[in-house]
Amino acid sequence: MNAVTLNERSLSEVMNAPETTALPNAMPRTRRTPYFETESGRRLIEGTVDLVKNAIPPILGMVLFVALWALIANTNKSIPGPSATWDAAVILFSDPFYDNGPNDKGIGWNILNSLYRVGIGFGAAAVIGIPLGFLIGRFQFLNKMLSPIISILRPVSPLAWLPIGLLVLQRAEPASIWVIFISSIWPMVLNTAAGVQRIPQDYMNVARVLKLSEWKVFTRILFPAVLPYVLTGVRLSIGVAWLVIVAAEMLTGGVGIGFWVWDEWNNLNVAHIIIAIFVVGIVGLLLEQALMLLAKRFSYE
Repeated sequence: MNAVTLNERSLSEVMNAPETTALPNAMPRTRRTPYFETESGRRLIEGTVDLVKNAIPPILGMVLFVALWALIANTNKSIPGPSATWDAAVILFSDPFYDNGPNDKGIGWNILNSLYRVGIGFGAAAVIGIPLGFLIGRFQFLNKMLSPIISILRPVSPLAWLPIGLLVLQRAEPASIWVIFISSIWPMVLNTAAGVQRIPQDYMNVARVLKLSEWKVFTRILFPAVLPYVLTGVRLSIGVAWLVIVAAEMLTGGVGIGFWVWDEWNNLNVAHIIIAIFVVGIVGLLLEQALMLLAKRFSYE
C-alpha cells in the first residue's frame, strides 16, 4: 500500500514539474544562427555592397550631367531645361506611332525606318565584307592587290559617297542604304583580315601536312580562330552605320530619325531635337550592347 502511494507521488511530481526542469537524457537546446551570419546571408550582403558601389558612379555622373544641363538652360533661355524636355518627351512618346501623312509621323515610325535602312546596309556590308576579309587575310597576293584601294577609300567621309549614290541609284532611299553599306564595310574587312593573319603558322602547317581542303581549313581552323575578330568588326560597324544614317537622312529626307531632327529644327522645336539626341544615343547603345553580349557568348564557347 505504501509502495503504491510512493510511486503515484513520484509520478505526480514528474508530471507537474516546471518546463525548465531538465529531464534525464534530454538534448541541450542549440542557438539558432542569424540569417546574415550564414553563407547565403553573407553573399546577399556582399552582392548588395557591390551593387551599391557599381551604381553610385553612373548615378552621380547623371546627376552632374542634369545639373550642368539645367545650369546652361538657365543661362541660355533658348535651350529647354531637363524639366521642359521631359514634359515634351512624355507628350511625344504617349503616341509614338501616329500617322498624319508622309511628312508627319510619330517618332516610333521614324526610328523603325532608320533601323530598317541600317539593317539592310549593314547586312549587305557583312555579307560582302566578312568573306572579303577572310580572302585578304588568307591570300597574300590578294592582300597586296587590294590594300592600296582600301587605304584610299576607307578615310573618305561617309557623306562624300551620298552624291555618287544619288547619281547611280536615282532615289534617296537606296542612296542612304548605299552610304551605310560603304561606311560600315571597312571595320569588318580589316578586323577579319587581321584575325586571319594572326593565326599561328603552325596551324596552317598542320593543315598542309594533313592535306585538308580549303573548305575544311576555313571551317575547322580559320573560322573558329577568327570569330572574335569578326565580332569586333561587326560591333564597330554597327556603331558607324547608326551614326551615318542620321546625317544621310538629314540630306535625303523621307521618314527617319535624321529627317525628323532636321524637320524639328526647321520648326524651331529644340526640345524635340534634344529628345532625338537621346533617342539616337540610347538606340546606338542598345545595338552595341547586344552585339557585345553576342561576342561574349561565342568567346566563352
